[in-house]
Amino acid sequence: MKMIGINDDSLASIEFRLNWEKNDVHHTDAVYAQRVNFWRDLFPASLRRKLMGSYAGDTLSQPFEPGDLVALPDERQRHTVPHGRVEGQRADGSPLTPSYGRFYPRGILRGVSGVFRGNIDPFRCTDMDDAGIRADFNHPLAGLDLRLDVQIMEVRDKFEEHGGTASDWIEQTLTGPGMQSRYNGSATRFFEGPAFERDDPNDDRRFYERPRLVQHIDDQAIATISGLYGRLIPPGGRVLDLMSSWTSHLPEDLATASVTGLGMNTAELAANARLTSYDVHDLNRTPRLPYPEASFDAVICTVSLEYLTRPFEVFADVARVLAPGGVFVVTFSDRWFPPKAIRVWKELHPFERMGMVLELFRQSERFTSLATFSSQGRPRPENDKYADRMLFSDPVFGVWGHRQPNS
Repeated sequence: MKMIGINDDSLASIEFRLNWEKNDVHHTDAVYAQRVNFWRDLFPASLRRKLMGSYAGDTLSQPFEPGDLVALPDERQRHTVPHGRVEGQRADGSPLTPSYGRFYPRGILRGVSGVFRGNIDPFRCTDMDDAGIRADFNHPLAGLDLRLDVQIMEVRDKFEEHGGTASDWIEQTLTGPGMQSRYNGSATRFFEGPAFERDDPNDDRRFYERPRLVQHIDDQAIATISGLYGRLIPPGGRVLDLMSSWTSHLPEDLATASVTGLGMNTAELAANARLTSYDVHDLNRTPRLPYPEASFDAVICTVSLEYLTRPFEVFADVARVLAPGGVFVVTFSDRWFPPKAIRVWKELHPFERMGMVLELFRQSERFTSLATFSSQGRPRPENDKYADRMLFSDPVFGVWGHRQPNS
């Protein structure tokens, strides 16, 4: 079969990976574009030239200097808004007081030119005093060097053209990234007030006493997480699956010395064929892990971090049980049990949640080589029970760090 190169009359499936660094953290944010139409879709001229003539399986990389993809920082995009003109509310109806470093929808601001009620474009709170809050409308990637890595997944002929809306795939790739980073290197205030309150404050053992032998994310998202674990976990290592259940999402071909599960339900843990041992343990009651120092080469926590009410203590103890240089990988999506998720988690933008996890790593002061990863836009598997209602796979977000050698 003759291979088709990209041209003005072709369609393609492409993964765009945005790579950037800030505050000594490396970030990769991926968007999968299923139906790229080169006749009408928008690209930077330099990238479009590189894409033309490419084939399925090809990869290319394009660096961008500050100002190329994202406008440079502009002081005119920073506004002082009096406290009386900030009219946001929390989900429970209580007044919303912005916190330093956090993002909020512009629609909560009154009296700012060009801003209307219902405007969901984000601003960042960068300061506050008696005069009001400082709202920064600049893109969070403004002023940074960026690199776009592109993988051509599929190229096919376009049978006919019926018009339609032009897609700006790079703008979509740039929507969200940057929100996980600190402002000016100072810690974001995620943990003020009732950050760790939950709708259901009752004993977690009651909530988790019934086994739930179901997947909480779709198969494509599971494959993405498994691939990330496969890249980060050393072969032959000792793995701790923190807040484990009936499956561990580790690659089938990853050789391990052992996989220990720590979770809340005996039946779920017993059903996990990947585990070589397991312990039933409630981290919200006892955040200290029941293992000696340096017991593991890798610790994973999959779609569960949002249930921790004492995460600072847990992160510190994960560092204790990790061998020097060992990796702690936290992955999550946008699905959870609402009654048990902590309040701040539900209030955050998905990319801010990566920032919150980064703060937990940083505040433990025992991890280095911090990094984040996000993946969005993958097709939802056809056999998924939500395939008739949801086009895309569940998004995946990951944050990890390595235990400092001398901590």
